[in-house]
Amino acid sequence: MAHHTIKSGYSSLSDRLNRFPQGAPPTDLLFSILKILFSEKEAELVASLPIKPFTAKKASRIWKMDMTQTQKALDKLASRAILIDIHQNGENNYVLPPPMAGFFEFSLMRVRKDIDQKLLGELFYEYLNVEEDFIKELFTQGETQLGRTFVQEPALTAQNTLHVLDYERATEVIKTASHIGIGICYCRHKMEHMNRDCDAPKVICMTFNNTAASLVKHGHARKVDERECMDLLQQAYDYNLVQFGENVRETVNFICNCCGCCCEAMIAARRFAIMNPIHTTNFLPEINELDCNGCGSCVYACPVEAMSLVSSNDPHQEKAKKANLNNDLCLGCGVCVRACPKNAIFLKSRDARVITPIDGTHRAVIMAIERGKLQHLIFDNHVLWSHRAMAAVLGVILRLPPIKQALASHQVKSRYLETLIRRYNKQNNNKQLVN
Repeated sequence: MAHHTIKSGYSSLSDRLNRFPQGAPPTDLLFSILKILFSEKEAELVASLPIKPFTAKKASRIWKMDMTQTQKALDKLASRAILIDIHQNGENNYVLPPPMAGFFEFSLMRVRKDIDQKLLGELFYEYLNVEEDFIKELFTQGETQLGRTFVQEPALTAQNTLHVLDYERATEVIKTASHIGIGICYCRHKMEHMNRDCDAPKVICMTFNNTAASLVKHGHARKVDERECMDLLQQAYDYNLVQFGENVRETVNFICNCCGCCCEAMIAARRFAIMNPIHTTNFLPEINELDCNGCGSCVYACPVEAMSLVSSNDPHQEKAKKANLNNDLCLGCGVCVRACPKNAIFLKSRDARVITPIDGTHRAVIMAIERGKLQHLIFDNHVLWSHRAMAAVLGVILRLPPIKQALASHQVKSRYLETLIRRYNKQNNNKQLVN
């Protein structure tokens, strides 16, 4: 009976996590991970929480607990980085982050004694790198993905710089952040427990804004200022680490500094390249074949194996090699540009600009539509949406292309939404005719 109760509790939590756009396929490995991170009671409580941010009062009503008990439970979960607590308008709001980027990473962003991090690292490795269902859900479903690549700014020429927007610069994310936190790289920490980590720096995982404020408050990240964060970014450049960050233009919450051997995003980019698991930058490397001596430095530095050596077809040097780029695999990070000792590689703009969602709501709506999960964002069984939250979601839907509007309408099956879309498009068409 006890086993059935535990299984049922963790199954409910797994279902709750699977309502996120990126999903979390339920398996025995996931249940084993959740049992390390959550007690049986916590799993039941968290499984009933709404998708959107909520207050302690709302949690109290959902849980049917008095405010003292509710606040104690929420604070305990936040202290372990299961929940993110955000102080707004004089009160705390709470939100359950997705597993990734979220509480999976947070569990290994510091060395801790309250959980078995070695066992957890081994389970994460199995769940993400062996079973693959979760990593496929995370990186290969739909056109819009969780993360994007930032171009390495030292690789840019003066001409390139003219074409780089502020939100495409890691330095701009750092300069404009309200809070900055630095923690241990989840990926390399996990690989350390597998005895497979590399020598790239570990304490270099960057979080920003409300996420950073919560992680710093509870000791999962160290508070740093802009200058120190810039120094760490330069250290990441020096180690040829790729900047992989949240796929939004406004209020970026994380930038990971990724190596090709340990980091989930880079591994996924190699495994599932044809499915475009990571949004690229707006640049591609160009190789000057006259200057390339085939040394292979770019091949070694590339984290996604987009660079290779091929015959230079020189009749006077039969063994001579030259670098060759696979455009379909390339992230446009610029690591190869800086790694080339002959300065034979430079960046050029892609033919079509990569589209980045405006903010978290914009990205979540598009991801949910593409993955058939929009109903989970609009309908919440536990707490009604506020007018502001509903307006934000509907505002995104109304500005989508007609095909995605049709997908949204089909998933929600709402006459109200159908009428709203029809009226909005009619008004836009009338305006275009007038102009």
